[in-house]
Amino acid sequence: MQMLTDRETADIIDTAAEMAAAARDATLLHFRSRGLSADTKEADRFDPVTVADRLCEERMRAILARRRPRDGILGEEMGVQAGDSGLTWVLDPIDGTRSYLCGTPTWGVLISVADASGPIYGLIDQPYIGERFEGGFGLARVRGPRGEDRLATRAARALSDAILMSTFPEVGTAEEEAAFRRLSRQVRLTRYGTDCYAYALLAAGQIDLVVEAGLQPYDVQAPMAVIEAAGGLMTDWEGRRNPQGGRVIAASCPEVHAAALELLRG
Repeated sequence: MQMLTDRETADIIDTAAEMAAAARDATLLHFRSRGLSADTKEADRFDPVTVADRLCEERMRAILARRRPRDGILGEEMGVQAGDSGLTWVLDPIDGTRSYLCGTPTWGVLISVADASGPIYGLIDQPYIGERFEGGFGLARVRGPRGEDRLATRAARALSDAILMSTFPEVGTAEEEAAFRRLSRQVRLTRYGTDCYAYALLAAGQIDLVVEAGLQPYDVQAPMAVIEAAGGLMTDWEGRRNPQGGRVIAASCPEVHAAALELLRG
């Protein structure tokens, strides 16, 4: 992990907060607006992007250009911008654009900072509810309508008592879906469609597992930083830390993680 001074970490945290505030304004400008439409980024399936996605990332990048021009950037909508500081901001302006289009408040803005080892700080912000989940540099906190609280994952429990979440019921390929079904049959409750908010709920101690596949770095790095700061873990389906995405399992504790991995592996 890259060594940073207290002044540097404070500036990163303050910059991320400014970006999250700008992202709230940009996304709420269009959320639940009549006539909001979306383009699709893929020809064979609906992979939506809206004017709000683009506006949000533009405003976050403008803040970085002013405050931290030496840092690199990886954003879902505008790609890679090289830097020379050893740090890269990884941005997903709206994680859950389908939810955004439907008007459900389970989408979020993902902001993280990574060095060569992976994410070292991140936040998950839900603008409509007004909740911000933050982790890294000694922080593990949520701030929202109820004020501020410490983030901490749930205590260990039997897999049969666990709550599992995933964005899509089909998860990924047929093989990945079959593995997910093996796990889903063994937990107490499975719920779908919560996008990045599921990872926030895991960090807040509300659920035990999030399992997904086919994810990108901008999907996973902010949740990884938040969940690790809250005492959980986030790996691929082989148990390796996976800041580049792919098959993902986030768990509240090592015991639940190990039990779930055994079923995913078949």
